Amino acid sequence: MTTGTQEVIGYGVYPERLEKRENWLERTLRHPAMWVGREIGHGSRRFERLVRDVERAAPEFDDLDADGLRRAAMALRPMLRREGFTPALVARAFALIRAAAPATIGMRHFDVQLAGGWVLLNGCVAEMETGEGKTLTATLAAATAALAGTPVHVVTVNDYLAQRDAEEMGPLYRALGLTIGCVTHHVPPHERRPQYECDITYCTNKDLAFDYLRDRLRLKGRPRPLRHVLSRIAGDTRDTGLNLRGLHFAIVDEVDSVLVDEARTPLILSAETDSGALERVCREALELAAQLAEGTQFVLEHQRTHVRITDAGRKRLGELVAGRRGVWAGPNRREELVRQALSALHLFRRDQQYLVADGKVQIVDEFTGRVMPDRSWERGLHQMIEVKEGCALTGQRETLARISYQRFFRRYIRLAGMTGTAKEISGELWSVYRLKVMRVPTRRPVQRRIGGLQIFDTADDKWRAVLESVQREHTKGRPVLVGTRSVAASERLSALLTEAGLAHRLLNARQDREEADIVSDAGQPGRITVATNMAGRGTDIKLAPDSAAAGGLHVIVTELHEAGRIDRQLFGRCARQGDPGTCEVFACYEDELISRYASLAPDIAGRAPGKDLTGPALFRFAQRRAERIHAMIRQEVLEMDDYLGDLLAFAGRAE
Repeated sequence: MTTGTQEVIGYGVYPERLEKRENWLERTLRHPAMWVGREIGHGSRRFERLVRDVERAAPEFDDLDADGLRRAAMALRPMLRREGFTPALVARAFALIRAAAPATIGMRHFDVQLAGGWVLLNGCVAEMETGEGKTLTATLAAATAALAGTPVHVVTVNDYLAQRDAEEMGPLYRALGLTIGCVTHHVPPHERRPQYECDITYCTNKDLAFDYLRDRLRLKGRPRPLRHVLSRIAGDTRDTGLNLRGLHFAIVDEVDSVLVDEARTPLILSAETDSGALERVCREALELAAQLAEGTQFVLEHQRTHVRITDAGRKRLGELVAGRRGVWAGPNRREELVRQALSALHLFRRDQQYLVADGKVQIVDEFTGRVMPDRSWERGLHQMIEVKEGCALTGQRETLARISYQRFFRRYIRLAGMTGTAKEISGELWSVYRLKVMRVPTRRPVQRRIGGLQIFDTADDKWRAVLESVQREHTKGRPVLVGTRSVAASERLSALLTEAGLAHRLLNARQDREEADIVSDAGQPGRITVATNMAGRGTDIKLAPDSAAAGGLHVIVTELHEAGRIDRQLFGRCARQGDPGTCEVFACYEDELISRYASLAPDIAGRAPGKDLTGPALFRFAQRRAERIHAMIRQEVLEMDDYLGDLLAFAGRAE
């Protein structure tokens, strides 16, 4: 069977899209305007028709009891399977789901959420303002597709959101006779298959992609329906260990984070090998790296993301290892080891890119601020950092399979997503995933007020101003949320608040187990919460009545991120659903955004940045430059993934 320019393979065993590569001319000419965002406004005929059809179908379901709702859902199933998502059937399904919601989860879908559900069901990205109830919106598309017999994966960015959404929305699905599963990092391997067997499964993007890679290893490449059926007839249970049932329909929450921000790094499934003499080699590499001089013998390039050893450095390295044997005898091997050691020493900093907890080096996701357990850097870098921090050494990792997010999500037969910040990357979503962005209006006018960018010369000046702002708003009885970019920055501000006698709660990768409790209290009058990016997406801070009367939540951004979308997500924690709220932005010339992306070196296009830029213009320039560089990295990851896929396919191996 075919869908557009892509083909569905393994139907009935492991359905997924088979990618067909387009040349540059096809990419240029194929519906060039399709990615342009469109708005489903309150006055549009499409919006009014949808709401009218749902209202017309509502009397059939509004007065039904629990048994009646389940019988109505069972009656709707064969019609959806037979006729598909026709407007009339979708309206009936939405009316049924909306009727079941108040009694099961205490919420009722608003008209704008009906529009959002329609966008998702049609395989588009719904751009909805933060606080408009995307979690509830997803239930419309997920339940309708599940009633039609399509397995649905609702993909979230972290374990907390996956578990929270599955628990909160579960009663609604079960009232319709649907089963719901949840896969997080803590679910053991033998329990994952039953969760994926459910009609609707909430899961994180990382767990989902790695489970897919494990399945591909078991299938040894492409699914083979005949071999699979014969194995079952013969009683061979080896193939029954597959996790997924295929890639049918994915609804991606925070789609810009999953499909764009996190797409800079390929996903690599690996196995640990014997460490052997690795610790001694790492220690020697770090000692050699410490003897090289920055600027003359090695250079930090690409905005301090890459190390290059100069000719003088190679010469010096040769002198340092003179007479040594083994790995140090080969110039290429020793240069690679020392380059990784230099990266560990100069590019990766504790409490920023990683934490040390329980004697282990744990990677912190720069976009979500969360620890990524059981993840490691490749090519010996992780072991270099373990030796640098005095931790027990883990074995080096051997790559078993790899895939990029771009390539993985393009294999879904139907893909949709939702976010509050898709406008800036709508072109990339269309060119890579063929996803259109549709803007959904807000239910009530947004009352958020954002102050101008306040810039200081030094970090000390900035933190003093942040402290003064927190004290000022705290005395008014308003809840305050302060966002920081790193664990180290959050703990520095926490120390300043403690010194000033201001009681507060701290939320970063060290306190991730307390997240639900901290977030639930963040809207109380006078509450001060300091958080990393963990509080920037998906967290719904509910205001107490006294807090709303005092002016609502006050959000303070202490450092601009490399993408303006991430700042907008933090702004979106306040003034939700028509509530009042304000934001302030503080920055200084010592911030990482400026030191990394606003240097006077030529930029990626070969042009020298404006030397006379100061103030807000300099920060806007740095953000745009960072976004350009990240877009290039994502394109390189995709091209490399395509190349390796072709190479491995030619060799007859899996991904």
